[in-house]
Amino acid sequence: MQHIAVIGAGTMGNGIAHVFAQNGHKVNLIDLSEDSLTKGLTTITKNLDRMLAKEKITESDKTTTLNNISTFTILREGVANVDLVVEAASENLTVKLSIFKELDAICDENTILATNTSSISITQIAAATNRPQKIIGMHFMNPVPIMQLVEIIRGYSTSDETTQQIMKLSTELGKTPTEVNDYPGFVANRILMPMINEAIETLYNGVAGVSEIDTVMKLGMAHPMGPLQLADFIGLDVCLSILNVMHDGFKSSKYAPCPLLVNMVMAKKLGVKSGEGFYDYSESRKAKKVSSQFL
Repeated sequence: MQHIAVIGAGTMGNGIAHVFAQNGHKVNLIDLSEDSLTKGLTTITKNLDRMLAKEKITESDKTTTLNNISTFTILREGVANVDLVVEAASENLTVKLSIFKELDAICDENTILATNTSSISITQIAAATNRPQKIIGMHFMNPVPIMQLVEIIRGYSTSDETTQQIMKLSTELGKTPTEVNDYPGFVANRILMPMINEAIETLYNGVAGVSEIDTVMKLGMAHPMGPLQLADFIGLDVCLSILNVMHDGFKSSKYAPCPLLVNMVMAKKLGVKSGEGFYDYSESRKAKKVSSQFL
């Protein structure tokens, strides 16, 4: 698999494109917006510059990586003659089903179609196509160039051959692929999101403040980042979306999102991406200042 298409130039998409390109793959980065593509390439360049400053790569490595990436705003052109498509669009079922239905119609029958979804059913996505055996989940972790794990999710009809190809490819990227089955939230978010939601409930119920909750989890449980800071980093809207998928999928109240989380998303307090969540990021992207609403 030498030629890869990545759909979506946002945080996850540009990270996935970066990793493939740095490992010698030709990458077609696709987005409807030229502005998003420009921002995506700028992010990739900045990340490569950081690696260069730390002497993890050479100037030649940086140039080669950037030269491996081509950009497209037209889906049909971007996915022509590729071996693998990795969809990294918004975490929205309707959007994903529409994309995969179109991909199935325009891609070669041998092309594997993967999604970077963090919670949506691979089986449901595959049902929108005529190639369910070639549909698979590749859940990269953020930030993609740094995080080692790739959660490989098999849908109900995903073939052994497809799974083995994607596991091998992920290993060649320097990642550690871990195979899981297709249930809401998979493994990573099925365990992580209830913890984040419980941290928000703890704040909501007045048990402790933002920094106190994060300090307990960092120092007491050896977590590198507190759950409220992590929620801000992921995006509170994304956390809410994943919890809603699990709540709907399992019909269990333990996955019901905290009312505080729901209200913050409605108020557009989404974390780092909006400049404020549980912390205030107006002066720094680091969680140094608790949001005024929680003081």
